[in-house]
Amino acid sequence: MHCRPEDKTGAQILSGDCTVRVRFYRPPEALNRYFTTFYITELDMPGGQRVTDYLHPEWANFRAYKGDLPDSQLPDQPEISGASASVTGPTSTTLRFTIGTSRIWGVGILPLGWARFVHAPANLHADRLYAVANEPFLAPFRSLADNLFGNAPDEAAELDRITAFFMRALMRGDRADDPRILACHAALLDPEISHVSEMAEAARLPSHTLERICRKHFGFPPRLLLRRQRFMRSLVQYMMDPSLHWIGAIDSSYHDQAQFVRDFHRFMGTSPSEYAARPKPVLEAVMRARQEFMGSAVQALHAPAGR
Repeated sequence: MHCRPEDKTGAQILSGDCTVRVRFYRPPEALNRYFTTFYITELDMPGGQRVTDYLHPEWANFRAYKGDLPDSQLPDQPEISGASASVTGPTSTTLRFTIGTSRIWGVGILPLGWARFVHAPANLHADRLYAVANEPFLAPFRSLADNLFGNAPDEAAELDRITAFFMRALMRGDRADDPRILACHAALLDPEISHVSEMAEAARLPSHTLERICRKHFGFPPRLLLRRQRFMRSLVQYMMDPSLHWIGAIDSSYHDQAQFVRDFHRFMGTSPSEYAARPKPVLEAVMRARQEFMGSAVQALHAPAGR
């Protein structure tokens, strides 16, 4: 089963194939330091079929579904099936999902957004997937999950509900943002920084403080975060231009190809050649649309506003 996008707002239908439509929206100015994008993906599968794909490592996400509900699973975790809304903590591995005809709204939650709206240590929920209805710490998100979709598709109204929900939550908040989170994030995004000591210096933080902030708000220790960034830069280069082949896409901070292959197994659970041969029916459409709209194909490389 293959899905091909036509452009950033639609998808070409091929015989026996599915249609993927992806649209991204920038959050309003008051919210754009907390989120990557608000985005909708619409899948139309012929004959009640379903498609399987894999998400790469990313920041936390809220997703709500209308239509065929997904079966989703992170490695070594129980499968989540039949959930109309889910939250994934920040991830350092792939999330497998199988889904049919559906409309999916997503909210990419940056580390500053996790600190502002989730109020739970990110390291306790990293590499975890939850059904919103089942988790007490996600109770604040249930009203959004329950009221996002109306009786008929209305993209503008749905987007307004998402925006209004987070604006209300922002107004209720009584804590100031921690500027150290943005400082850590800025250092993490610098491709010239490859060591924890360099990240600490750029963020102007003692190493032990950097370690604590990264675990609490980013979900992982700084060493793993830097390793994930290096890997994602390489993966995106290949995905956006497969003519480079893997050797041409590897980030310059890698010592050699063997180190990159080890990282590939760590983050994707497979080898580069196996991944290249694997169909990516939904992910390729989403990455191309995101690259065109945002200038960055993946959440992990997204620069938050105000950093």
